[in-house]
Amino acid sequence: MEDVRSLFHVLNRRYNGLEKECCRMEGTGISLVHSHILYEIDKHDAPSMQQIADLLGIDITTFSRQIQTLMKMGLVIKSTNPSDKRFYFLSLTEKGKRTAHEINNMVNANLDEIFSQMNEFERDTVVHSLKILTRSMGQLRRSKLSR
Repeated sequence: MEDVRSLFHVLNRRYNGLEKECCRMEGTGISLVHSHILYEIDKHDAPSMQQIADLLGIDITTFSRQIQTLMKMGLVIKSTNPSDKRFYFLSLTEKGKRTAHEINNMVNANLDEIFSQMNEFERDTVVHSLKILTRSMGQLRRSKLSR
């Protein structure tokens, strides 16, 4: 079997490189972590801070500092949960939505360019394989968490 771990490292570095490039093109000083946070907040309806931190695998203290930075940039709003003042919900400002969508559009354009180098069968195979892989990884994570 090929060195699968090595393939994952290369894939991860190259994908992160694409996202970093899009963040730099934005010109607002958005880091890769900020990009991931904006993406996840945009994808969910008023997520909690803990929910997004868990999704991204970031400890809550580090995540809280990142949110403070995004708030200062005018991209994120943090709202207190009315039923429990210890918990906060996150949402994007209009500027945050525009920034998240611009980064998303640039990343998608890069992915489209990558996939355009493949024939239809190869594209379908890659997408299908990624779905299987992410499902299996999710099942493994859930089984480890339940132990």
